[in-house]
Formats: sequence, structure tokens, C-alpha cells
Amino acid sequence: MIKLNDILGYKNRVIYQDDNFFSFSLDSVLLSNFCTIRNKDKKILDLCTGNGVVPFILSLRTISNIEGVEVQESVYDLAIKSNIENKLTNQIEFYNMDVKDFSKKDKYDSYDLITCNPPYFPYTESSNVNLSKEKLIARHEYLISLDEIIKCSSCLLKDGGNFALIHRTDRFMEVITLLKKYNLEPKRIIFIYNKLSKGSQLFFVESQKNAETGLKIEKPFIVYNEDNSYTEEYSTIMKGEI
Repeated sequence: MIKLNDILGYKNRVIYQDDNFFSFSLDSVLLSNFCTIRNKDKKILDLCTGNGVVPFILSLRTISNIEGVEVQESVYDLAIKSNIENKLTNQIEFYNMDVKDFSKKDKYDSYDLITCNPPYFPYTESSNVNLSKEKLIARHEYLISLDEIIKCSSCLLKDGGNFALIHRTDRFMEVITLLKKYNLEPKRIIFIYNKLSKGSQLFFVESQKNAETGLKIEKPFIVYNEDNSYTEEYSTIMKGEI
């Protein structure tokens, strides 16, 4: 069933979601908040955009043009509906395309910032157990691999452009290796914890194309205090106070 929901506490931002698909998660909200938007960043691109939650939140932080690419037509249609509902069609544009097809030479070196909350799991023959095709594509590297996402992002970015990614911590070294492989130098890393007493499950990394080395590990982002109450940092994001 398709529903129109608020995007957490963000004023004047709503989003269409379908119960049959994955709803947007905290991962996308954190990505939208953590990524750096510089004054000079005029063209922003969100890959694997889903129903468009990252572009909609980013539009609260910048007046720059934002584009989103989503391969699944049914999910892309939700992004289009939300874009119209939010009256953002003059700022945000969505494409129903495979990232690999979108990444053609006429778009190389075009974007100042690229964000991505990609499928987290490699695809194997057993990966589709109990999953719809839509959920399989959203969760697993069924249509595109992590290597391909990072390679395409590097091609699409301008020199000095930023690539912001959120991913599972158990693939941390793989992500860093692939970033370096495609000339994306890691600049900022934030490890994300449900509780500080538990291990990190997610991390955010921001890299820069053809940049010099120099990495900053920022303080961890923690969702819950030990008494199961929300941390101040998480509550701030939940209220849309960016």
C-alpha cells in the first residue's frame, strides 16, 4: 500500500512509500546530514536514490541542483510523486536508469558532490530467499556491485569533488580499498553505533577525487544511550534540526 509520510521532523518534506518496498531508513537520513556541501557545489547527484529521501533532505541544506538515479521504475515513480508533492521539480530531477548506463562519457567530470546509500550485501544464489525482486535489488548487489558504484562515482565527479557513502562496517576495508583504487581519497570517517557498548554496524565515509592524503576520524555517532533513550545527536536529527 502506498502511503504519504513525513520525513521525520523535517518541515515541508513528505515522501511516498510503499509497504511492499523498503522504506527509507536512518542510514539515508545520516548520509544526508553528514555529507559536506560546499558553497561552490552547484551540481549534486544521489545514486541508488530509491524514493528520493536523500535529495529531499539535501534540498533543505542547499539551493543547488540535485539529481537522483534509481533503477527500479516502481520506486522511481514514488520519487516523482514526492517531488511534485514537495514542489521541488525546479531543483530536483530523477532518472529511471541503471547507474552504469547513467555514467556515460558526456556526464564525466560533471558533479561536485555524489552521495550513495547502496545495496549492502553481495549477491549469491541464496540471496533471494524470502525476498521480493524489489527488496532483492534494494538490499543486494544484484544489478550493480560496490566496485561498479565507486568506479562510476569517480568518473562522474569533477576533480576535487566529494563522494559520500554510508555502508556496513564489516565491509570497511573493502570500501577503503575500492575508493583508493578509483582515486577517491578518504577524508572523513564517522563510525555509527546503536549503543557505544555495542560494536559499530555502519560507517560514513567522505572521499575526494584526486586529492592529497589527509584523513579525519570524527567522533562516533551513537543512536541510543545505555538506558535506551535517544542520544542528543540522534534526537537533533530526528527533529530535522540540520
